Amino acid sequence: MDEEGMEAETSAEIGGARLAELMREQILCGKLEPGMRIRQEELAAQYGASRQPVRDALRMLASTGLVRLVANTGAWVSSLTLNECVEIYRMRELLEPLALRDSVPNLDPLDIERMRELCDRMASDGIDASFIKNDRQFHLLGYAGSSMTMLRGMIESFWDQTQHYRRTFVSLVEPGRQWVIHSEHRLIMDAIERRDAIEAAALLKGHIRRTRIELQKHPELFKG
Repeated sequence: MDEEGMEAETSAEIGGARLAELMREQILCGKLEPGMRIRQEELAAQYGASRQPVRDALRMLASTGLVRLVANTGAWVSSLTLNECVEIYRMRELLEPLALRDSVPNLDPLDIERMRELCDRMASDGIDASFIKNDRQFHLLGYAGSSMTMLRGMIESFWDQTQHYRRTFVSLVEPGRQWVIHSEHRLIMDAIERRDAIEAAALLKGHIRRTRIELQKHPELFKG
């Protein structure tokens, strides 16, 4: 949401759920960075909210892992250690191929068409400012046909928690190595278009594993 949209929200009392959504967008786009202190009084003033919606919003974000609450101390944007990030990626290596296998036979043709558009756009634009947003949409659309809603919720939470580190990581990818990412996307896309769920899942597992291995080469991205 742009600044004008956020300002419009302050013209009336804002609820906890809406405030949580706005804060989530700020965290995922990098305006609120991992480890940053969240001051309730400043949030209340910024959004024209009373203290209770702010507390509600922080509890909602804490339940998804985006915010860390410390009793009698305050709230911070959650951060990950390298080991925690690696653990999440290991879980993703198992869970996302499962979701994709369940999804591929049931994917709406319009979702597949949109995935192809995103795949082609990422390849033509390279690793630019829009890559993180398009990459996220590409992968999560791939799970849209899965009936396992709890699994999809877990996956999205993992993406939320690691978003900052993916954004920082892709900025380090050398131009001469970007072809690897785009090639993996194309192979996954081709398998999905053929409705080959087993191949698509195997390719996806390798794609996530390679990213994990590359992230492990950059411990400087993590605190703690």
